[in-house]
Amino acid sequence: MTFVNRLDAGRRLAAAVAHLRGEDMVVIGLSRGGVPVAAEVAKALWAPLDVGVVRKLGVPFQPEVAMGAIGEDGARVINDQVIRGAHITDRELADVERTERVELDRRAGTYRGGARRLSLRGRTALVVDDGMATGATARAACRSARERGAARVVLAVPVAPPDWTSRVGRDADEMICPETPVDFAAVGQFYEDFAPTTDREVIACLRHARPEPGGIPVEDLAGGQRTLKGELLVPVGATGVVMFVHGSGSSRLSPRNRMVAEAMRQAGFGTLLFDLLTGEEESDRANVFDTRLLARRLREATDWLRERHPELPIGYFGASTGAAAALWAAAERDDDAIAAVVSRGGRPDLAGPRLSAVRAPTLLIVGGRDETVIELNRRAQERLRCETRLTVVPGATHLFEEPGALSEVAELARDWFLAHLPAAAGGSGAAEEAA
Repeated sequence: MTFVNRLDAGRRLAAAVAHLRGEDMVVIGLSRGGVPVAAEVAKALWAPLDVGVVRKLGVPFQPEVAMGAIGEDGARVINDQVIRGAHITDRELADVERTERVELDRRAGTYRGGARRLSLRGRTALVVDDGMATGATARAACRSARERGAARVVLAVPVAPPDWTSRVGRDADEMICPETPVDFAAVGQFYEDFAPTTDREVIACLRHARPEPGGIPVEDLAGGQRTLKGELLVPVGATGVVMFVHGSGSSRLSPRNRMVAEAMRQAGFGTLLFDLLTGEEESDRANVFDTRLLARRLREATDWLRERHPELPIGYFGASTGAAAALWAAAERDDDAIAAVVSRGGRPDLAGPRLSAVRAPTLLIVGGRDETVIELNRRAQERLRCETRLTVVPGATHLFEEPGALSEVAELARDWFLAHLPAAAGGSGAAEEAA
C-alpha cells in the first residue's frame, strides 16, 4: 500500500476513524508532516483541528536515530535503550533537549500567532501523524494531551510497523492504523510524495480548520449571565457567516449540521455552530420547544458575532424547530444583518406571528416523504412576504437520512447563500476567529 501524498493518507485514515464521528473531540496534527493528514481527518469528522508541536531528540552523531522526544506541557519521552547503546551522557542529552526546546517554542509561536490552544478538558484528543516509526514523538504528543485534561486520547496514523501498539503502550487509550506492513523500514517508503511540510503549509491548514476556544455570553432565564458553547470558524477571505440553529434534541455536535457546515466552508463561508441552551436549561423540555426563547438566544449570538465580524453578512440555517427560531429572530431585527435564511425539514409554522415580518430571502427545504411538514411549509410560505422558495427533495424523510439526501440539502443551501450573502458582503474578507 502506497499513499500518493499526505492528503491522500489523510483521506484514507479518515475512513478508519469514522466511528469517532460525533464525539466531542479535537484533532491534533503533529507538526509538521502530521498536520495536512490531520486536516483531512478533521474535515471528514467535522471536528476542530489544532497542532501538536513535538520534537525528536536525535542522537548527536546520528540525528535521524531518536533517543527520545519532547512536546508541549513538559511532555518528555526518553528511550533508555538507545541512550545506553549510543553511550549518550546526561550532558549530551541535555544539550540536544535544550536545542530542540528552542525550536519547539519557535514553531508553537509561529503556528499559533499568539492564539491560545483549543481546550481538551473533558474531550477526546485524536492525535494524528503521517506515520509512526519509533513512536517517541507520538507518545510525547499523547502525554501532552493527557496533561491538558483530555478525557480520552486516541492515536491514529496511516502506516506503522507491525509492533507499533507495543511501542506506544498506555500513552493512548485507543490506537488506529490501517496499514502495518511487515517490510516497514521508514514512513517515507510508503509515500510517492513525501516532501517536507513547510511552516507555511501548517499555518494554511490551521487557518482553514481551527476554531478557537471561547463562549457566547447570553442572559439566562432568571436574568443572570450564562455562556453558550460554540464553534466559530471564519476562513480568510470569507464572504459571509452561516449560523446553524439546531432542532429539538440536537446540539452543536449534530452530525447533519456539521456535514452541511463543511460544505459551507468549502464554498468560502464561515460557520458558527453553537448550543442554544445550557445543559441545565435543556433538562426542562419546555425550553427546547420555546420558539420565543430560542429566537432570543439566536439574536444574542448574532449580536456577539456581529461584534467580532461587523463586515460580514450573516445567514441562518435552521433545522426542524430551529428553523422557526431562525425566522422569528430574522423577523425581529430592525436592520439587514440577516442576508438569507435556509430551513431544513423545518417547522416555520411555529414562527407564525412573525412570518410576515421576515425580510431575508428564505429557502424552505422539505423531504418528499415528509408530507405533513410539506403542507406546514406551504402554509408558512403563503404568509412570508420576502423572496422565498420551497424545494422538495424527492424520496427524503424528515431527517434526510437517505443516501445522497443530505448532500442535496447542502448543495441547495450553498447555492442559496452564494446567491445572497456575497452580494451583501461588499467584497470584504475576514481572518479566522472562533468560539
